[in-house]
Amino acid sequence: MSLPVRTFRAEGFRSLRALSYPMSGLDVFVGGNGVGKTNLYRALALLQSAAANTLARDLAWDGGLSAAFWAGTRPRKKPPVIRLAASFEVPTRQRTHYEYEVVVGFPQSTAAAFDGEPQIKAETVTLVSGGRPVRLLERKGPSVMARNEAGRPVEIELDLLNSETVLGRLEDPARYPELQAIRHTLLQWRFYHDLRTDAGSPMRQPCPAVATPTLASDGADLAAVFATLAYIRGDKTELDAAIERAFPGARLVVPQPEGTASFGLVYPEFPQRVFEARELSDGTLRFLALVGALLAYRLPPFIALNEPEASLHPDLMAPLAQLIAQAAGRTQLWLVAHSTQLADALIESGIGQARQVYKAAGATLIEGLTAWGDFDEDED
Repeated sequence: MSLPVRTFRAEGFRSLRALSYPMSGLDVFVGGNGVGKTNLYRALALLQSAAANTLARDLAWDGGLSAAFWAGTRPRKKPPVIRLAASFEVPTRQRTHYEYEVVVGFPQSTAAAFDGEPQIKAETVTLVSGGRPVRLLERKGPSVMARNEAGRPVEIELDLLNSETVLGRLEDPARYPELQAIRHTLLQWRFYHDLRTDAGSPMRQPCPAVATPTLASDGADLAAVFATLAYIRGDKTELDAAIERAFPGARLVVPQPEGTASFGLVYPEFPQRVFEARELSDGTLRFLALVGALLAYRLPPFIALNEPEASLHPDLMAPLAQLIAQAAGRTQLWLVAHSTQLADALIESGIGQARQVYKAAGATLIEGLTAWGDFDEDED
């Protein structure tokens, strides 16, 4: 069972000094360059890294802790830390949710760690039901307590490095079903931002013909996603309609897979010619990848898109908005956009509103969002 995400918190990460955001079915963020939109996206992706046990490595690859910490003023006597958290609804229980939080900082001088290596300082999972919190997981240094399937607190014995998360190293998940539900949910999230369209892009190549319900984060199995809709589901009506809206008169061709899956486009001006994926323009290929991500056989419980409008012609903003609106009926969506045209098209669809992101005193803020994580009552 996947859990809908309810709130998201980030503290001490890049331009996110302290921000708490109430999630909805579709959250759209727009703003100018340099206001921190991408930092919102990155912070969410790091929550998934915690579930995958790659949080420390991903922070190190992204420039290290020194580059990741909030660069503004902070208390002198407190060491800098990054705090990331999310809460998840429990669909089977009213007024009940889980809260997951992980805190990252520099290692202590006595720790078995490399210099400057990101270390997990604390990690907790809390069950909140009717306002009463119950700690399901608490990690302080090497000590880890969790409640088992009987609800009893027990000490978990793990060969746990300070750079590893408990959620990522969890063994015997049947004993800790709540923790497994959170990890399972986070690992299913998809982040689409690196859909390469260069000549060497894997999306331009045939891929193994394996039934593929969900597009990979890099889009490498796009042909298999299309083939799954065409030959496993046996219905690509929505797929064909999306192509028609974007490229009037064009037709997506998905040959019957024989070992590998492929696709191409037929344009109305060349009805006898199939333009293979390797021949398509960057913008056309990127749009097709977004079609695959948003109309796949099975959508993940949460999809984050970072500037999906990049390299797309302005005429594709309305078809893209309609794609996003369709997907919002099947999953939760988080969209960071630079294009006001795309945001306006989404607003016109009536499925949500765009949140303006801006920066003040170096901190990323969202217009109308209070410090308590809700929006002003008089907000339109």
